[in-house]
Amino acid sequence: MARWLPLLLLTSSNVFMTFAWYGHLKYKSVPLWQAILASWGIAFFEYILMVPANRVGSSYYSATQLKIMQEVITLCVFSGFAVLYLGERLRWNHVMAFVCILAAVGFTFIPRN
Repeated sequence: MARWLPLLLLTSSNVFMTFAWYGHLKYKSVPLWQAILASWGIAFFEYILMVPANRVGSSYYSATQLKIMQEVITLCVFSGFAVLYLGERLRWNHVMAFVCILAAVGFTFIPRN
């Protein structure tokens, strides 16, 4: 279970960060300074989850592996967010770009020897 905890924390932190970075796009009439303050408030919770995810995760994964996992999680969370919250469509070229990134994950986890 301990090996999975970083992934759960990374996923949870990414949900907060995605809302912090992109959630305001649905409310373009809100003044920019208010959007920034709201984003900072949301991002605070992202850090509360991200720091322990990396601290615990470093016991099982290298920093590079943690970063690559975080990028894939970010794409998965953002894809769901873009479709469900922003009402955007994923196109074939987006899917192909994700496949390329998944290939990068595979290369990252190749054993050293």
